[in-house]
Amino acid sequence: MNKRDIFVQIEQLEEQTGVVHSELGSLKRQIIELLEENKRLSIENQQLRKLLKKETEPITPALLAVGKVADASTDPAAASVLVKEPTGEGYDNLARIYHEGFHICNVNYGHLRTEGDCLFCMSFLNK
Repeated sequence: MNKRDIFVQIEQLEEQTGVVHSELGSLKRQIIELLEENKRLSIENQQLRKLLKKETEPITPALLAVGKVADASTDPAAASVLVKEPTGEGYDNLARIYHEGFHICNVNYGHLRTEGDCLFCMSFLNK
């Protein structure tokens, strides 16, 4: 085996290593996307379970006494709370998106929240 053959083999090995490296990068990106989707679906599933549980929970006098359910027609304090809450479909959608685990602030809008509450998002919701 002469020097030229060794050099050609090394070049081929280098090309193969580059291909493997790019394939690994592609697989890594796919894994990140799958992990984000899995987290998003887990959060959505959890929220849907809470919503389903809330909708199937019967309203009893005991719940009214504890304060879990307030009736605006009989309780003036509940009516004042209902008036003070910001209303609007856009606000509700943003609050829902935030509670599903996504950023609603202009810094990271649409990205998955992985480290708890975001101060930017919270300040936006409190406006």
